[in-house]
Amino acid sequence: MSNKPAFIKELSLPAVAAPMFLISGPQLVIECCKNGIVGTFPALNQRTSEGFEEWLIEIKSALQAFEEETGKKAAPFGVNLIVHQTNPRLEADLKLCAKHKVPLIITSLGAVSQVVDTIHSYGGLVFHDIIKKRHAEKAAEAGVDGLILVAAGAGGHAGTINPMTLVAEIKKFFHKTILLSGCISTGRDIASALQMGADLAYMGTRFINTNESKATPEYRQMIIDAGASDVVYTASISGVHANFLAASLKAAGITEEDLKKDVKIDFGKEMNTEAKAWKTIWSAGQGSALIDDSIAVTELVTHLKVEFKEAIEEQMKVLETYPK
Repeated sequence: MSNKPAFIKELSLPAVAAPMFLISGPQLVIECCKNGIVGTFPALNQRTSEGFEEWLIEIKSALQAFEEETGKKAAPFGVNLIVHQTNPRLEADLKLCAKHKVPLIITSLGAVSQVVDTIHSYGGLVFHDIIKKRHAEKAAEAGVDGLILVAAGAGGHAGTINPMTLVAEIKKFFHKTILLSGCISTGRDIASALQMGADLAYMGTRFINTNESKATPEYRQMIIDAGASDVVYTASISGVHANFLAASLKAAGITEEDLKKDVKIDFGKEMNTEAKAWKTIWSAGQGSALIDDSIAVTELVTHLKVEFKEAIEEQMKVLETYPK
């Protein structure tokens, strides 16, 4: 019996559009799912639990209508829940996920068996994001169905471990679903993730630059203009290390001296919450170096599928070069 979810084989591409703070909303999720990849969003992108439920209903209704109209099956969607004592909405939002039977829950900042049990009670799956082995072991003990390995170079709260090492280390003891995150911008990157041993590619920055994201035109252009060296890894913004676009740090008046301190900056009353800071200071991964446009999700997924197929076919030809 396979310990991997059946939906993976039903996707048009082995990819998940990651839940991005302030960026992912219903429109992005719906278009991803229509195009055969998993779309996700953070529950906290809605200011209230009531608003969160409205988004759930909107997404479910749109995907049901799509399936009835086309006869095609949409990919499942997912919700990111912050499982930490600083999130006062966890209990309420978890109840709403159970009420609406959200297919996939992505947990962050804590893997708690009680949360996992609640999701499993209605048939949902739990994927937990980690940046190191210790976090992965705790999540495995909590009974999660998959691990999202956030490797070096990823946007947002990223780790520092090379993806090849991280995947190999985790697969030694975790035999369920593996998702790889970090600098995945093309179909070739998705193929590479699978070659390293992942089951799914977890893509964030590439989906910021889609017509359906909530990113501003200025944010998208900054990603287009950025190279890998224009992404800064710092704990100065939220107190936890994350990758940000250097140009947005500069625009916010943050100096190299501020960043060297590697402690959270006191932004004052005008930006005294993480949400306000992230709205002005923009996150992106090193994969932004490969992004030179901003297009519709449908067009992006079409491109990714072509690149993915070409990469796999090229690798098959390599086998003809070397003796068995």
